Amino acid sequence: MMKVRVYLVLILLFTSDLAARWEPDRARNGMVVSQKALASEIGLQVLKDGGNSIDAAVATAFALAVTLPRAGNIGGGGFLMYRSAEGEVEAYDFRETAPAAAFPDMFLSNGEYDFDRHQYSGRSIGVPGTVAGLHLAWQEHGSLPWKRLVEPAIELARDGIVVSDDMERSLNKLLSRWKKHPASFEKYTREGELYRMGETFIQPLLAETLQGIAEKGPNAFYEGKTAELIVAEVGRAGGFMTLDDLRKYKVKKRQPIRGTYRGFDIYSMPPPSSGGVTLVAMLNILEGFDISKAGLQSAQTLHLMAESMRRAFADRAQYLGDPDFNPNIPIKELTSKVYASKLRQDIDPVRASESSAKFHERNSQSRDTTHFSVVDKQRNAVSMTYTIEEPMMVVSGAGFLLNSELGDFNGAPGVTRENGLIGTDPNIAEPGKRPLSSMTPTIVARNGSLFMVTGSPGDRTIINTVLQTIVNAVDFNLNAQESVSLGRIHHQWLPDQIVYQQNGFSTDVLSLLQKMGHKLKPTPILGLANIIIQRVDEGVLEGGTDLGYRDGRASGY
Repeated sequence: MMKVRVYLVLILLFTSDLAARWEPDRARNGMVVSQKALASEIGLQVLKDGGNSIDAAVATAFALAVTLPRAGNIGGGGFLMYRSAEGEVEAYDFRETAPAAAFPDMFLSNGEYDFDRHQYSGRSIGVPGTVAGLHLAWQEHGSLPWKRLVEPAIELARDGIVVSDDMERSLNKLLSRWKKHPASFEKYTREGELYRMGETFIQPLLAETLQGIAEKGPNAFYEGKTAELIVAEVGRAGGFMTLDDLRKYKVKKRQPIRGTYRGFDIYSMPPPSSGGVTLVAMLNILEGFDISKAGLQSAQTLHLMAESMRRAFADRAQYLGDPDFNPNIPIKELTSKVYASKLRQDIDPVRASESSAKFHERNSQSRDTTHFSVVDKQRNAVSMTYTIEEPMMVVSGAGFLLNSELGDFNGAPGVTRENGLIGTDPNIAEPGKRPLSSMTPTIVARNGSLFMVTGSPGDRTIINTVLQTIVNAVDFNLNAQESVSLGRIHHQWLPDQIVYQQNGFSTDVLSLLQKMGHKLKPTPILGLANIIIQRVDEGVLEGGTDLGYRDGRASGY
């Protein structure tokens, strides 16, 4: 009898785990889906208190700056897509900018490309945009007081958060890097000892910085004491940022990238994000194939996806950059159905093509970005992705991490190598320029109603993660949780390979892809999507949070 009970318990645990993987959270009034449960709950409480999606997004973003230090931030930047209940769509660009003293060869040392200078030095730190971006979105659409939205994050920083398994592991991985930066080492260790799961992590300096932002808005960040501390920290690391660079930072309102896919309207970020253009280009190519007939996660469907990715990423490398410095980016052509038809014509349905050209992409995936999705009771929607890239140095006396986003500029003019370093002109460092990004916050509508809010972290894998959440929901009618739980693939033209999520595909499918001529490379985690789908006929919101790190939550009411 005891054995029967044990087996029953095991079966219940197994089925419960399956339900968590495949069943979405559902709500009628509003929902927040983020990478941290605490942040989702804070955003949800704002909705319950009468706030709208922008209010909840502001509160969630500041909460993530406390609970997800490797990615949530006030020292970085990103993008926010907003769609009103009436269907108006706006794109907020608060990407970091290069300081006025930046120059094209700034990542060279003695005439040679210097990886550490490009990725890990003060020269890689851009002027942060998060605080300014959140404040502008709130000024234009928020309803609750600004201070009310920042206060929950202040409380978390002041009173402390419980260290999760994910946080312990991420701090441990970054410890060797932070040893080079005294303020970082002091903040993220207890006198040199790593914080452990279950312990309380208190951030008094961050609480003080957030208190200033709550009371004075962006002025408390871009001017005065905090600005002086930022400039001093960047200078000690060999960077060029000045108080004038911080004071002059501006958020940009951009025209969203718009496309259609099988009758659905796609709205995504324009350059300097490469996400929207590349996403729409891939969807346009795929629209010419009947992938629903080919089958969910079949070798045929994955092959067609990879070939679409290959072509769109080739164009990404050649054409895309900051539009303020590249006024002739052929966005209209790259996102047109006619151009997609031309690209589709040379796709062999049963054989992989080969990637070979003078433009190259680094094969990388960053965990130092995060995405969240928000929908309120009126069906105003926010899709926001923001990042710090490589979390290395804390601002002494201010308690927050600075970004290393200028590492997203190409290394040097004309320096293009087979290992993936690229040197094309559209994305070379210049004063005030914004580096090319892969962040792809996206909103999908159908027949004038909100259908989906989607996005992901993951560096260049972001775009393909978002693509697959849309295909899963549109072509195969999967629910929100199913759409993010299925295994994913990534192809970015060069290196010429399909990166696939381990345990996400059958050995038969992988074998068929190899027979088609694809080179395969496994990876444990590929993207980290957090999405919301609206079932209009039911009046219900579905939330899907990626289980990659198991700390996320879809919170609704």
